Amino acid sequence: MTVVVNELTSIIGESRVIVCCGPGGVGKTTTAAALAVEGARRGRRTCVVTIDPARRLADALGLDSLTNTPRRVDGPWGGELWALMLDTKSTFDDAITRYARDENQARSILGSQLYRNVRDAISGTQEYMAVEKLYQLVEEGGFDLIVVDTPPTRRAIDFLDAPRHLTLFLGNPAIRMSLRPSRAYFKIITFAAQAPLKIVANIVGAETLVDTMDFLRAFEGMEDGIYERAKRIGELFAEPTTAFLLVVTPRDEAINEGRFFTARLHESDIRVQALVINRLHPHFDTPSAATPRILDSSMRGRRAQAFADLNANWSELRIVARREERTVADLAAQVAPASVARVPLLDGDVHDLDEVQIVADHLFGLSSRTNASRTIKSPGGTLAPARCPIC
Repeated sequence: MTVVVNELTSIIGESRVIVCCGPGGVGKTTTAAALAVEGARRGRRTCVVTIDPARRLADALGLDSLTNTPRRVDGPWGGELWALMLDTKSTFDDAITRYARDENQARSILGSQLYRNVRDAISGTQEYMAVEKLYQLVEEGGFDLIVVDTPPTRRAIDFLDAPRHLTLFLGNPAIRMSLRPSRAYFKIITFAAQAPLKIVANIVGAETLVDTMDFLRAFEGMEDGIYERAKRIGELFAEPTTAFLLVVTPRDEAINEGRFFTARLHESDIRVQALVINRLHPHFDTPSAATPRILDSSMRGRRAQAFADLNANWSELRIVARREERTVADLAAQVAPASVARVPLLDGDVHDLDEVQIVADHLFGLSSRTNASRTIKSPGGTLAPARCPIC
C-alpha cells in the first residue's frame, strides 16, 4: 500500500468537518488530535472535539482538563488550535435555551424534574447532543476546520444516525400532536380519556401525570426548530466538505470492525476518504552488502552473539510486517480509492503535545525530520532502532 500524502493533505486543507471513526483502542483520539494539529500548522482555525468522556484528548494535548467550551491550545503553528470535550447535560440545557421562544419557557423546562430525568437517562442523548454541539460549532464557532473524535464503531453509528432518528421521531404525527398541546387538545384529552387517565394516575401517581402534561405543554412551539436543526445536521454529514476517516490497527478484530463500519457508511452513500493504520511494524529492507561482513564467522563471543540476536530480530520483524500487510490489504481495497496513511508502532503511548506532533508528521510524510531515533519493540521484546535493527 502506498501513502497518498497529497489526498490527506487536501482533506486537511479543504474540509470543514473531519469525522474520525473506528473501533475502540486503535488511537482515534490521538489521530484526531494529530489532524487538528496539522490543520493549525497549515494556518487554519481548528477545533478538535471528543465525545468520549475520558481524559485522553486533554492528556494528549497536555491540558489539565477540557470542558464543553472550546479551550485554546498554544503551540508552534500559524493557525489556531482549540479543543473541547462534550458535556451532554450542558449541551442539552443550551439547546433548550436556544429553541425556547422566551426565557420563561426555557426556565419552565429547565426547572422540570421530568426534563432532568429525560436529559440524564434517555437513550441516545449523548449522540443527539454530540451532533447538536457539532452543528453549533459549524454555524457559530467561526472555525475553519472541526475534527470530531467519535466513540467506538457501534456508538459512532448512533452518532451518525442521530439526526435521522430525531427527525423521524419529531415528524411522527402523534409526537407532533403531543408537542403542540393546545387548550382545546387538553380539554379533549380530559373529556375523552378521563377514565384511562385515572388508571394511569393510579399507576404512576397523579402528580407525575400532571408533571408529564405540564412538561409536554412547556415544549409547545419548539419542535419545528429542533426538527429543522436535526435535518440540517443530517445534510451536513453528506456535504463534500465533511470527510470521514477510518482509524484501525493491524489486528483482526479492528480490521473486521473497520469493514463493518465502511459497509455501514456505504449504505448511507458516504465513503471513507482516508484510512489511517496505527501501530504498524515498519518494513525493513534486505540487509546491506556490509551485513555479512559484520556477521562474519570470525567474530567471537559476546559481539557475535549480539549481532546474531539483532539479525534474528530483524527477520522476526519482517515476518510480522508481512503478516500485518496481509491483514490490512482487504480493508484498504474496500475503501479504495481512499488514501492510506501509516503510523508506525512507536516506543510508547502518546502522552503530550510533542508526541502528537510526531504522529502528525508520520501522517503527512514529515516523519524523517523528527523520528529517526524513535524505537519500536519487537515481538520478542528486543528493542530495535526504527530505521534498521542491524545497521
